[in-house]
Amino acid sequence: MIDKKLDIKHTSRTVKDLKLNALLEITKAINNNVSTAQLLDLYQDILENRLKVGKLVLFSFDKEWTCILKYGIGEDFNHIKFENELLGIKEIETISFSNGNLSKSFEIVIPVYHKQIPLAYVLLGDVNEQKIELSAAIKHLPYIQTLTNIIVVSIENKKLYRQTIQKAQMQKELELAQTMQQMLFPNNLPHTDAIRVAAKYIPHQQVSGDYYDFLPLNIHEYVFCVADVSGKGIAAALLMSNIQATFHSLVNYTHNLKDIIIELNKRVWLNAKGEKFVSLFLGKINTKSKQLTYINSGHNPPILITEDKTMRLTKGCTLLGIAETIPFIDVEIMSINESYTLFCYTDGLTDTVNSSDEYLAEDTVIEIIKKSITSEPEFINDAVMYYADEFKGENLYVDDIALLTIKCA
Repeated sequence: MIDKKLDIKHTSRTVKDLKLNALLEITKAINNNVSTAQLLDLYQDILENRLKVGKLVLFSFDKEWTCILKYGIGEDFNHIKFENELLGIKEIETISFSNGNLSKSFEIVIPVYHKQIPLAYVLLGDVNEQKIELSAAIKHLPYIQTLTNIIVVSIENKKLYRQTIQKAQMQKELELAQTMQQMLFPNNLPHTDAIRVAAKYIPHQQVSGDYYDFLPLNIHEYVFCVADVSGKGIAAALLMSNIQATFHSLVNYTHNLKDIIIELNKRVWLNAKGEKFVSLFLGKINTKSKQLTYINSGHNPPILITEDKTMRLTKGCTLLGIAETIPFIDVEIMSINESYTLFCYTDGLTDTVNSSDEYLAEDTVIEIIKKSITSEPEFINDAVMYYADEFKGENLYVDDIALLTIKCA
């Protein structure tokens, strides 16, 4: 009798040592940053070979519920499916629902939660269900729960680490894209007695689909544009970059605005396949002949202000990229023999919303420009954006904003 008690104590101490050593082994593996596959192999070895748990299925959530470990089950479980009844289980319990293969083949479920969010479910059972003695799954249940929590949390930490690395890489790529996009905007805008130009650019995201450009053709002539690609982010920025390259290429061999618009439309149609479109205002200024020539391709009408009148420049054609060919193009040639201010902008400005869900009105923008009409173009841009900042309050800008202000004497 004494020998039997000693055997039981020895066995109990041996199991305790086994469990403690297994925990130390798991801890060491985690500290050594072994792979998820190696962790799962170790977890299976401890449960199957050392504790003699007959069968197990481990489900983990990563976009969807997936079986990441299984053993001790037949071919019927080659394509094991998660059963939604498990989602109602929040504590360790015997499986009581009757539908599906899982409830018929396993005894116990251990849910693993973090802040009320299920991370994993472990289903346990024994191969020989005719045994009279307590099954290993039930006998070692608290230990299995502890071990499972350690394994699942470690796997989740690996996922989070990978996601953090991926986000950091994406952030670096976005920062590089932003730097490259900034390089596409002109650095040196003219500031002479005849013409003074300033621009301002506020991206909604790190990269955007807004674009402005100002190119000298000779000592008297300049061609410029303001454009807005539909949508936001990388896709819009890529299309915008392509437009910029095309625009520069076209200006090298033609100064005819109609020809430039036709070719730009072809490029947008070819690249966007009708899924994106571009609004664009294209203009040409001759400071000697005092002519302003323009085509407005569905863009917010720039505001032209002289001493005695205010005009919105609306003539032109449809948006670029809507069709393979543009049905009509109106080119307006204006002779302006007095000083004027031309304010070009993208719709992010007038899409600005305040706390009362009111939009920033174009008439308000005009009044701000008129009050600053004798100032430099940089000041006009700053005055408009200062008002926009005050107007929106704590709201965020909802879109990219580009401003291009030109003052001609």
